[in-house]
Amino acid sequence: MSTSEVKNFVLVHGTSHGGWCWKRVVHFLRLAGHRVFTPTLTGCGERSHLTNAGINLDTHITDVVNVIKWEELEEVVLCGHSYGGWVISGVVEQLLGQINSMIYLDAFMPENGQRGFDLQSPESQKAVLQARELGNVSRAPGSVERYKINARDKEWVESMLTPQPIGVSLQPIELTGAREKVKNKAYILATKYNNPPFVNCYKKLKDNPLWQGYTLHCGHNVMLDMPKELTEILLEVSKAK
Repeated sequence: MSTSEVKNFVLVHGTSHGGWCWKRVVHFLRLAGHRVFTPTLTGCGERSHLTNAGINLDTHITDVVNVIKWEELEEVVLCGHSYGGWVISGVVEQLLGQINSMIYLDAFMPENGQRGFDLQSPESQKAVLQARELGNVSRAPGSVERYKINARDKEWVESMLTPQPIGVSLQPIELTGAREKVKNKAYILATKYNNPPFVNCYKKLKDNPLWQGYTLHCGHNVMLDMPKELTEILLEVSKAK
């Protein structure tokens, strides 16, 4: 593979997860000769010891922006899973010229001024409010049952989840439409999870000629359930013209 064909993939995890959840996709992308970065957001995963009251959406956006800046990445293929859709929406606002492709993987796709709290399930909203009332800076991970994770990975995933900082749900996002200017854009829906906000995003975009729409018949953690198929989609989107 020539240097010009090597892609820079930046994969952003969702609520209570960490860079660890992408390991199977990383394996396939690196086998294909590409560079892959899986930043763990502040307060999550192996960075859970950094949890503090000041963590908000800007913190997580900056986590990813700084990886792209300090690794000097160009032509980035940026993918966000679930809550990661909020993060990548903010990243492209700052680094539009360096983003080649954007993929929302069973993810939230916020509009300007919205907060994560506004689109969360009633159960998640209740957890955020209870944590705030108790003076806690994070909320416990939700039950893995709702993610419809494959049986083989269920226990492992449960052992890896960490509390989610609540400040990221309470800060409105500021968007100016930068993501619509990205050359290659796609939305991937996990049909076994069937989460209404994600289904609505997919339906809204699937017939839009500026977007590519995909479905994978698996649970919410697509990168664990169908890593090879997901890798193929990521590569396809990154090569679109």
